[in-house]
Amino acid sequence: VQLQASGGGLVQPGGSLRLSCAESGRIGTTGGMGWFRQAPGKDREFAAAISPSGTTTNYADSVKGRFTISRDNAKNTVYLQMNGLRLDDTAVYYCALKSGFPSTSHSLYHYWGQGTLVTVSS
Repeated sequence: VQLQASGGGLVQPGGSLRLSCAESGRIGTTGGMGWFRQAPGKDREFAAAISPSGTTTNYADSVKGRFTISRDNAKNTVYLQMNGLRLDDTAVYYCALKSGFPSTSHSLYHYWGQGTLVTVSS
């Protein structure tokens, strides 16, 4: 299984970005997908997750109400719509896949994308 994250870039505070994570090489049913982020000098932290069917989502308190995770299983792609971006959202964003239901713990994920950099700056 390979995950390809894209969509990062430079945006001003209050702006929006949409990240995508395309999955390939999987045989069988899909799994839970999570987005994590890692700011310079900080540990990797959970941002959002979505169940295999897309019916259940979970968000970190820091992004709740601003970020929306969704998936299109026909396209094997998960999205993270980020609105109202703040300076402290600056980080490398990683998508990750695990079998079964998603988790907020990065150690439970089996597959990781390469990361896409989001920089929020005026």
